[in-house]
Amino acid sequence: MKPFPLFILMGLALVAVGMFQSWNVALAIVNLSLISAIMALGVNIQWGYAGIFNVGIMGFAALGGVAAVLFSMPPVGEAWRAGGTGIALAGLALGATIFVVAMLVRHLSGTRRRVAVTLAIIAGYAVTRMAYDPAVDAIESVDPAATGYLGGLGLPIVLGWAAGGVLAAGVAWVVGKISLGLRSDYLAIATLGISEILLAVIKNEDWLTRGVKNVTGLPRPVPYEVELQETQWFADLALRLGQDPGALSGIFVKLLYAGLFLVVLIVLYWLSERALRSPWGRMMRAIRDNRDAAEAMGKDVTARHLQVFVLGSAVVGIAGAMLVTLDGQFTPTSYQPLRYTFLIWVMVIVGGSGNNTGSVLGAFVIWFLWVQAEPAGLWLMSIVTDRLPDDSAIAGHLLEAAPHLRLFLMGLILLIVLRFSPRGLVPERRARAG
Repeated sequence: MKPFPLFILMGLALVAVGMFQSWNVALAIVNLSLISAIMALGVNIQWGYAGIFNVGIMGFAALGGVAAVLFSMPPVGEAWRAGGTGIALAGLALGATIFVVAMLVRHLSGTRRRVAVTLAIIAGYAVTRMAYDPAVDAIESVDPAATGYLGGLGLPIVLGWAAGGVLAAGVAWVVGKISLGLRSDYLAIATLGISEILLAVIKNEDWLTRGVKNVTGLPRPVPYEVELQETQWFADLALRLGQDPGALSGIFVKLLYAGLFLVVLIVLYWLSERALRSPWGRMMRAIRDNRDAAEAMGKDVTARHLQVFVLGSAVVGIAGAMLVTLDGQFTPTSYQPLRYTFLIWVMVIVGGSGNNTGSVLGAFVIWFLWVQAEPAGLWLMSIVTDRLPDDSAIAGHLLEAAPHLRLFLMGLILLIVLRFSPRGLVPERRARAG
């Protein structure tokens, strides 16, 4: 199916939301769809290019959010004075432990190696905790209601988007070195487990990102609505358009966000397309389609899988940093691995795995339906229960359950697409023989 008419229909649906509901709602859908499209691109790089089944997407998205916090929030001077030195010493002790263990593994063998490595790990752990525990207690005791963490570097948050990609890529390299030798089903379990570990660390290490206390008031790459309303040029613009400055400022800010997100999406899409059409991309698809044949031709499949796993995770990390920028806060409890990982996978499958254009389209379609399913469900249930008594238990149950229809709808859409268009709305383009 040609993607252009589908994008036109998607645009018309968004315009209809703006006209009949609210332009703020329509633009909110657009912004989250753009971020979801970037996440879907990252998953498509892993699955569509190489067949890597990653169920740990939310862990890498959360790492992007951590990077945004660490880059953009101002440093907490008192917390640094209280425990910054201890954290630095703990980091040095951990690095030294890793170095010593690596040297022992390289130069020793047999029983001597096992004993030496065990002793080095125990000693390194003890020294690290001696510096780490008092430092963490000191940092988290500094005005815990407002701070209780080290803060960040105070840099522009847009730099944090790139940092989110770098941090996610670094962790993905470690994860990939551990798990990419596993069979696909075991790999899925491993990535889900590692994602849960990452989220548990983020939620419990208050000194790093305040944990479940959340980080609020992240700097924005666009002006605040109140600032716009106080400027003369914006007041004149609202007057010429006959709009309320308060409502117009919200729309204007969302348009600015949409412009920034669109630029990032276009750049990543262009790079993804270049990679897919390159010899490297053809090699990755050959490995995906027939791993044994690729290995027989001398290709290092595990190394190539590691490359694509790191690249896809970096893209997801960028999207995660953009998401916390849009929200203005970092909330670790909002990362629900199974729920939102499923949603991103539905976007890729419905759009067409292996096709970057399909992943972008799938993100817009699925996020639009995800948002609109709740009001549509309430409308449908109100019609169904219209003739039932006001105190009817059945009516009350149906109205309460209406918001959950979105999960049923996602599953239904996935089943319909897999039945009637298993390659997605925009199937992967296959090279013609001859």
